[in-house]
Amino acid sequence: MITTAVLLARGLGTRMRKAADASTLTEEQAKAAASGHKALMPIGEHRLIDYSLSALADAGIRRAVLVVAPDHEEFAEHFRAVAPERLEIAFAVQAEPKGTADAVASAKEAVGEEPFIMVNGDNLYPGAGIAALLQQDGNALLGFDRTALVEQSNIPADRIAAFALVDERDGLLVDILEKPDAATVAAAGEHALVSMNCFAFTPEIFEACARIEPSARGEYEIVDAVRELEQMHVVPFAGGVLDLSRREDVAAVEQRLASVQVRL
Repeated sequence: MITTAVLLARGLGTRMRKAADASTLTEEQAKAAASGHKALMPIGEHRLIDYSLSALADAGIRRAVLVVAPDHEEFAEHFRAVAPERLEIAFAVQAEPKGTADAVASAKEAVGEEPFIMVNGDNLYPGAGIAALLQQDGNALLGFDRTALVEQSNIPADRIAAFALVDERDGLLVDILEKPDAATVAAAGEHALVSMNCFAFTPEIFEACARIEPSARGEYEIVDAVRELEQMHVVPFAGGVLDLSRREDVAAVEQRLASVQVRL
């Protein structure tokens, strides 16, 4: 069973930094939004990443590698203060924000030769879905049923409609269709599987990341690295994901997590 998780927490937080009505944010939340550190957003008595790590620990993760910027003292200070007992915390530095595949490649030394799961640092994934992914033998993708995702997430349906679709056959990935047009979304059906950047990887992914070229937007994309893998299983899952991409997401996330206990 996989016991290591890599959390991508290096993003610039461009959408979170955008000016918006911050009247519902506390002073600490507004400061976190301005910094772009979505994973460190104060939610109740904790930070968003604390909820994520607690859920990962419940599912069976025992070691978490956070991909961060060179200047990551705020993360280090937070975990020194929290002093997790259920998880070992390690940092992997991504020198420049050059894409998700580059972020994963930055974790190679910290991960070693162990299989691991990869998740976004600004998302909170359902424990049952993570637990199913941890049981996989080999590379795998958690594919979210679009209807369940709309019903159980804090993400508006129009945003979900723009998310990457999972094309699979007999439980194996054929392709990930990024930014699908309206016709493709409609043809896929209401229960089409959506990728939320939740993967199980073997160390093979590091070689795949090294083989790809930058995308049209100049970044090394994890989707391109996934296409380099010989085989990837698809694990269908009906459930929701909490997303904290924008300032207006904070209130809904905080409301949904109000009764959630955090144990690190």
